[in-house]
Order: sequence, then C-alpha cells, then structure tokens
Amino acid sequence: MGHKTCALLSLVLLLLLLLRAERLWAAELTFELQDSAKQCFFEDVALGERFSLDYQVIAGGHYDVDCSVEDPQGRSLYHGTKKQYDSFTHRAELAGVHQFCFSNEFSTFSHKTVYFDFQVGDEPPILPDMGSRVTALTQMESACVTIHEALKSIIDSQTHYRLREAQDRARAEDLNSRVSSWSVGETVALLLVSLGQVLLLKSFFTDKRSSPS
Repeated sequence: MGHKTCALLSLVLLLLLLLRAERLWAAELTFELQDSAKQCFFEDVALGERFSLDYQVIAGGHYDVDCSVEDPQGRSLYHGTKKQYDSFTHRAELAGVHQFCFSNEFSTFSHKTVYFDFQVGDEPPILPDMGSRVTALTQMESACVTIHEALKSIIDSQTHYRLREAQDRARAEDLNSRVSSWSVGETVALLLVSLGQVLLLKSFFTDKRSSPS
C-alpha cells in the first residue's frame, strides 16, 4: 500500500511540474500571399528579449518567397531572397515594434501559401531549483525534464510533417490539374483530327462532274 501511495504522489507531482512549465509567447499563421504583393506583421519586443521566426512556403510557384525583419528604427536584421524555408533568431537590441515582411513582388503570375511561426521570449527552465542531490525526488524531476523535452520534440515533428503533408497535397493537386487539362486538350485535338480525316476521305469519294457547256 505504501508503494502505491508513493507512486501516486510521484505521478501527481510529475503532472504538477509539467503544468508548472510556462511556455514562451508564440504565434503560428498560414496565409495567402498574392502575386506581386507584400504582407507585413508587427510585434512589440522588449529590450534584450529573444525572438525567432521560422517560415516555409507550402504552395505556389517555385515555393519561394522573400522575407525581411527590421528593428524599430527600420534597420535590417534579416533578409532572405527567394527562400523556400528558413529560420532566424535574434535578441532585441532596441525595445519597440519589430516588423517582419513576406514579399512575392518578384512573381507576377503565381500566388503563394506561406506558413510562419513567430516566438518571443526565453522559455523558463521547468525545474529552476533542481539541486544536485541524488534522491527519488531528483530522479523524478529528471524524468519530468526528459518528458518535457520529448513533448517539445514531438510538437516540432508534428508541425514539420503537417507542413510536408500540406506541401505534397498542393503539388499533387497541381499535378492532377495539369494532367486533367492535358487530357482535355488531347481529347479535343483527337476529335478535330478525326473530323478532318472524315472530311478528307469524303472529298476523295465525292463525284465531281463537269458542268455542261
């Protein structure tokens, strides 16, 4: 009975430690970027605060986009040209509104579908007061940290595979549309050729009589 109670208390403490872990502020968005267009987003970042930007083009054209990040004074912190995906991490040297933009101005025909994940702040340690003593509690805390890191890895993997699935689906739909258009074109061409052959053969057997003088 004592072992069961101890295990139950350990499980409750483990869940409390996981719930206690605070997550940094983050925003995820998937949006349509029209051809010859530019879309900007703004975020107020405190001095010395860390922020990161991860983005990927899911569909459209050659799956590329321009991306730029500027500080409150308009100075360029990052500029990516025709990137399919990339990431950027920076610690704010100025407090204020930072701007990050996605541009498709170089494309005049194809619009893009863009996904980005913007995170602000440092994630606090899940166990800030964990000591170096070797006890049952420390072992459970270590297991809690391991589980927390594994959950973060699972979330990242799920996001990655979700984006890959969306990208592959967009490519498959585009390929299906092209195959359908090509099939319709071939059908029309076949009908025209068949009609031309019928008319040509008919002209061979037409009785041509000269008009009487």
